[in-house]
Amino acid sequence: MRGGFIVDKNYRAELVGVLGDPVDGNPTGVMEEAGFAEAGLNWRYITVKVLPGDLDAAMAGMKAFNMRGVNLTMPHKIDVLKHMDALSEAARVIGAVNTVVRREDGTLFGENTDGKGFVQSLRDAGVELAGKRICLLGAGGAARSIGVECALAGASRVAVINRNVERGAALAEVIGKNTRAEAEYIPWVGPAKLPEGTDILINATCVGLHPHGDECPDVDFGGVRPGMVACDVIFNPVDTPFLRACAARGARTIDGLGMLVNQGCINFELWTGVKAPRDAMYATLKAEFGV
Repeated sequence: MRGGFIVDKNYRAELVGVLGDPVDGNPTGVMEEAGFAEAGLNWRYITVKVLPGDLDAAMAGMKAFNMRGVNLTMPHKIDVLKHMDALSEAARVIGAVNTVVRREDGTLFGENTDGKGFVQSLRDAGVELAGKRICLLGAGGAARSIGVECALAGASRVAVINRNVERGAALAEVIGKNTRAEAEYIPWVGPAKLPEGTDILINATCVGLHPHGDECPDVDFGGVRPGMVACDVIFNPVDTPFLRACAARGARTIDGLGMLVNQGCINFELWTGVKAPRDAMYATLKAEFGV
């Protein structure tokens, strides 16, 4: 009551967010909230540190808080699968989820938007995947999504370089069985050596992610050549040591901001059912990182 009148106003915001560790340097919330404000939606995005052993409790909390959905980042993209009631075809093939949508009946739907956002970032930069030979560093959740989506988009070959033999071989097998691309696993022993004829080199590991922004994947950069495209999924920092090393060898570089904003727009639309205001979201990200 205020002055004898009932205040008829909804003070409860719809909640979404991201669960992961490390997550302190994740700017997704800044981008998504800029989109909510631009679209006039009373939604909030929370950034939550969830340690590897606490995912079950975090997912129970998501349901208890009636959250509309969450993003998953390292190390939860694979472990969250057991909590899903349904998966998109892409998430099923990839075997990892980065976006959860809580449906009206309370069930949880898992999607994977990482690879779709990455492929769109290449297209935004004028890079087409048809017939291209990909070298993918890593075999975790982001790498799985990117490898599968690049193959589906027309890449002719995907070479997976990873230290964990089981994961690396499994990703190559998934790509080979579910797409038309040739796929091979290359053990990561010492500095990674790039296969001959690589057109697009992708760092899909977490090496170089804030707060370890001075670190660089152990790569033999002598295999990088002018005309090659080098991409990093890491967006914080934007200009990573990996990208700088590739640029020094004459490669064209693409940072992780494009992938981040594109998958963020997909997430926005999955949760809200409203078209994402991409320009406002991208402008906010660039301002956040001073680019």
